[in-house]
Amino acid sequence: MRADHASFACGAALGFLGDLATGDPRRGHPVAAFGRAAAAAERRLWRDHRGYGALHTALCAGGAAAGAALLTRAVRALGGRRGAEVALTAAATWAVLGGTTLGREARAVGDALAAGDLEAARERLPHLCGRDPQALDGPRIARAVVESVAENTSDAVVGALVWGAVGGVPGLIGFRAVNTLDAMVGHKSPHYRRFGWAAARLDDVAGWPGARLTAALATLAGPDARGAWRAWRSDGRRHPSPNAGPVEASFAGALGVRLGGTLAYGGRVEHRPVLNSGGRPVAAADIERAIRLSRRVGVLALGVSVAARPVLRALTGRPLAAGRGGG
Repeated sequence: MRADHASFACGAALGFLGDLATGDPRRGHPVAAFGRAAAAAERRLWRDHRGYGALHTALCAGGAAAGAALLTRAVRALGGRRGAEVALTAAATWAVLGGTTLGREARAVGDALAAGDLEAARERLPHLCGRDPQALDGPRIARAVVESVAENTSDAVVGALVWGAVGGVPGLIGFRAVNTLDAMVGHKSPHYRRFGWAAARLDDVAGWPGARLTAALATLAGPDARGAWRAWRSDGRRHPSPNAGPVEASFAGALGVRLGGTLAYGGRVEHRPVLNSGGRPVAAADIERAIRLSRRVGVLALGVSVAARPVLRALTGRPLAAGRGGG
């Protein structure tokens, strides 16, 4: 194993373990700091125009990736201090991953539903997704949680690891910046339909490989591989999101449940296709099953990303020779 590959492997593994151990801090998280900076830039740049939105996306996402690249170069300039590269990769991996917090928030809603406390479940749901909780009963809240766990397994875990394998620390940071911008401005509301267009489209592109890997790993790691594959193949393309579709469909098939259908976002009602129509309605107990599947997918994604990094770097023409490879 070459030195740079070893640095990435050790750093990514340490960062993954750090997320497992601590999750996201309540205050002072680097992603939150990026969000505040992006919001400040939005206040200056917002116009009901795609061009200004593209400029905002380029400045925020491009600036984050460029800053990470400069930091990586500065660490390498230390010369022979491989531990510094490992530490940087570990810190970046921990910062961009959100699997533990995802599971924690999903479990809180599931526990409230299991206890019959619908109001507590409604109060916790906005921590996971932007749906209107007051319009949802228990089964629909459970369905929203499972869908959120599935989608965020790709966005908050697998996608970041994929881009880390491709681009090292800049890949990790850049992907999370794009994903965060999409969550902030990539909506179809009148305010963001044009301004957020660039962020939403870039997130679709950046999320494409991670979503397919997530669907594949959910198929392999889930309790019903045949059901996951069948739902992915038949229903994944029917979802309005090109990346959420394969992920949610594979989770639905793996867990034997039915996802999709009518939902409400901020007073706006959407009628989405049903995924895995032969499955049963989601129950509160399925939330824990989805969390366990998400955790297995994350562990497998770490292994795949570490193993695939030399191949990906070769395909992108970036050799792994000492001093020239990624962080």
